[in-house]
Amino acid sequence: MNTNKIVKQNSILSDIRELLQTARLSVVKQVNNVMVLTYFKIGKRIVEEEQKGNKRANYGEKLLLELSDKLTKEFGKGFSVTNLKQMRIFYLSYKDRMPIGQTVSDQFNLSWSHYLKLMRIDDEQERNFYEIETEKNNWSVRELQRQFDSALYTRLALSRNKKKVLELSKKGQVINNPQDVIKDPYVLEFVGLDEKASYSETELEAAIINKLEDFLLELGKGFTFVARQQRISFDDKHFYCDLVFYNRILKCFVLIDLKIGELKHQDIGQMQMYVNYYDRKVRLPEENKTIGIILCRDKNDAVVEYTLPENSKNIFASKYQTVLPNKKQLKQLLQNNK
Repeated sequence: MNTNKIVKQNSILSDIRELLQTARLSVVKQVNNVMVLTYFKIGKRIVEEEQKGNKRANYGEKLLLELSDKLTKEFGKGFSVTNLKQMRIFYLSYKDRMPIGQTVSDQFNLSWSHYLKLMRIDDEQERNFYEIETEKNNWSVRELQRQFDSALYTRLALSRNKKKVLELSKKGQVINNPQDVIKDPYVLEFVGLDEKASYSETELEAAIINKLEDFLLELGKGFTFVARQQRISFDDKHFYCDLVFYNRILKCFVLIDLKIGELKHQDIGQMQMYVNYYDRKVRLPEENKTIGIILCRDKNDAVVEYTLPENSKNIFASKYQTVLPNKKQLKQLLQNNK
């Protein structure tokens, strides 16, 4: 067989393989959508029946036991009392949010496993936010859990007024300016460093690079990696910016410097120099001004405020944590920001 025939056959095989894979994914998605919609309708029917018999003691429990027994005998696994309760909760969680003009089937685009996680979020606005972000960013259930555990919604909400918090629940994270991509604190639990261990900025940088995909997710939307230890030279003086990214949404470079200890005013001045250099020597005329982020273990807000020029919108200092905050710490964080 000549070379041209082999190339042609490989091309056909590749095309057919892609068609089959696309079809398989489409079928799985359709099956999943039908399943989620069916569970919603089952939950609706259970609630309607409970409401008819709400005057009878323990009617709901008896109903679920009977349904579970009969459905399992006829349809097999998947209809335990626990699963039926989850379908009931699913309906109660989502029944009031159906927009006028949309069918129920238009509402559910995630897997049942995603909704099992989302249903456990009591606050409706927070639940809506995570659902929107999961669909927009194609998060797996594991990634959804990680973002929830790192209190993404809480951290974003802390920096916004009530109107903006409501917007989060309706649209997810909307990026209009540099401040919208900055989270404070950043939670870097995925790098695997112990909270109390002694480690250097180089080790932290190496850990982040080794987990670059997770770090990009923690940064937020639109980030792509550009360089590590980017050298900036002035004659015989050399400086090194720890990490350089580009944000496709904001259309600008994002420079990150890592500081193990408390932030010092010299650190802010150095970042200002990096940002000025990129603005004057690297960025293109059609690109927006460079953003600088200093990730530090601790910071004094007054030091940040008085070191930066007034109305500075491109330099940010954010704390990072290498383990997730516990509930007590989050409550304290909320109280401190009221």
